[in-house]
Amino acid sequence: MKKSFPLLLLVMMGCSLFEDTKLVDVQKFDGPCIITLKDGSTIETEGGIEVSKRYEGITYRDEDGKIWSLFKDEYDSYSCGN
Repeated sequence: MKKSFPLLLLVMMGCSLFEDTKLVDVQKFDGPCIITLKDGSTIETEGGIEVSKRYEGITYRDEDGKIWSLFKDEYDSYSCGN
């Protein structure tokens, strides 16, 4: 039991560190998605998007698989699904 205590303590600390990173504030939406930018143009994605509830930033992949991010001041709205 004494040998397993440090491991248990390490696991508990790891769980609390994960919660402190606020990774749970990301919402995932399945694609296809349309993002309407401030200038009225749109971005269409076949894949899904991830939206940070805290910062309202959107992360998506383009057709080449490259990751892009938009901040709230760059877009007006988004919609996903068929």
